[in-house]
Amino acid sequence: MAYNLLKGKKGIIFGALDEKSIAWKVALKAHEEGARFTLTNAPIALRMGQINNLAKTCNAEIIQADATSIEDLEELFKKSMEILDGKIDFVLHSIGMSPNVRKKKSYRDLNYDWFQKTLDISGLSFHKVLQTADKLDAMNEWGSILALSYIAAQRTFPDYSDMAQAKALLESIARSYGYFFAQKSKVRVNTISQSPTMTTAGSGVSGFDIFSDYANKMSPLGNASAEDCANYVVVMFSDLTRKVTMQNLMHDGGFSASGITGDLIEDLIK
Repeated sequence: MAYNLLKGKKGIIFGALDEKSIAWKVALKAHEEGARFTLTNAPIALRMGQINNLAKTCNAEIIQADATSIEDLEELFKKSMEILDGKIDFVLHSIGMSPNVRKKKSYRDLNYDWFQKTLDISGLSFHKVLQTADKLDAMNEWGSILALSYIAAQRTFPDYSDMAQAKALLESIARSYGYFFAQKSKVRVNTISQSPTMTTAGSGVSGFDIFSDYANKMSPLGNASAEDCANYVVVMFSDLTRKVTMQNLMHDGGFSASGITGDLIEDLIK
């Protein structure tokens, strides 16, 4: 059911790769709720994904951009404002990649050049997005900028490796830049810490299936799906959440607040 929560709003959605990705689900939901937006991803991701199908469904234009490149980001925001006839109301940063995780390097034997790439792509790119939007004065007042995070920023999950540091950086940037953006133009900056979700990127983490099952049993409401996350993102983009900023918002079915659950106890007894 659509409520027109985003009627008249304009945005940019980073990171829609395929139908499994949260950004893909957000695009569909934002379109359903009346938003207009551009879609963007890195050149290699555009070649790998099926984003053209999404663009047709949402009547959105695709703009190629490397989120680690200031020049690409400047072009992205300028083109988006041209296409959408004005400033931006919302931005979703749904970007994350670790060469060390992909190539199964142990956390105790990291390649530091790859570590730098993890931080740049998965964390520092968020600062670049925020700073570019700020310098170009691209955001409307009461706009909303979100990035997707994970609880590994606060807790240790061994196989998440250097992505944990990237997510911690991401959340810190949201707090720091959120202060300045709120002062300047009442723009909100937040992160959403999502349940483990079977996306193309998430499934690349070793032991993902086992951990996802564990998290589901540790969450009184069960794991939040990609569709659930899309619903939450749309609410955060809407005018209903105007006074929420500089927060890391847990969207995990209660996982982050649970010590142990009955389902897990039953499993341990077995």
